Amino acid sequence: MSRFVFGFLCVALLLPPLAAPVRADTIGVQSAELVPDEDEYVLSAQFDVAINPTLEEALQNGVSLYFVLEFELGRPRWYWLDEKVAQLTVQYRLTYSPLTRQYRVTTGLLGQQFDSLDEVQRVLSRVAARPVVKKDALVPGARYDAAVRLRLDVAQLPKPFQINALASRDWSLQSEWHRWSFVP
Repeated sequence: MSRFVFGFLCVALLLPPLAAPVRADTIGVQSAELVPDEDEYVLSAQFDVAINPTLEEALQNGVSLYFVLEFELGRPRWYWLDEKVAQLTVQYRLTYSPLTRQYRVTTGLLGQQFDSLDEVQRVLSRVAARPVVKKDALVPGARYDAAVRLRLDVAQLPKPFQINALASRDWSLQSEWHRWSFVP
């Protein structure tokens, strides 16, 4: 190995790594907060959901996509494991009907029709006033750790697509856990 190549490798190893670009297959979290309501606290959050062309094509071909909103609220304890105070999981099912050329978002027994994928992305991006915990379950003045994320649930995909999801980044649409401290 020449001195030039050896020197170049040494310098390359000592340089700090460049900042990784934001991946196109992630969901960004713009904001999240717990707000007091009448007798409970409600979750409001804003995500940046962008359904890529691979997922859009799967929708057009009759594959349902399942998105999962996950929320956790815990109280840190120095003497033991953190106490889990509240936990919430909401599943959204996204389908496309070629006959009506409409998208449908379903959660539980409720469903809505949309004419465009942009409208669907706006609806999936916004969590507004979702009840998560009763006020009397929290100790006033105590510090709690809250966390929220939104992800595409690849376990709900048909088996051939689950194998695809392991090999392709196009199928791993998710946000990181967004964490913040909360004092009631």
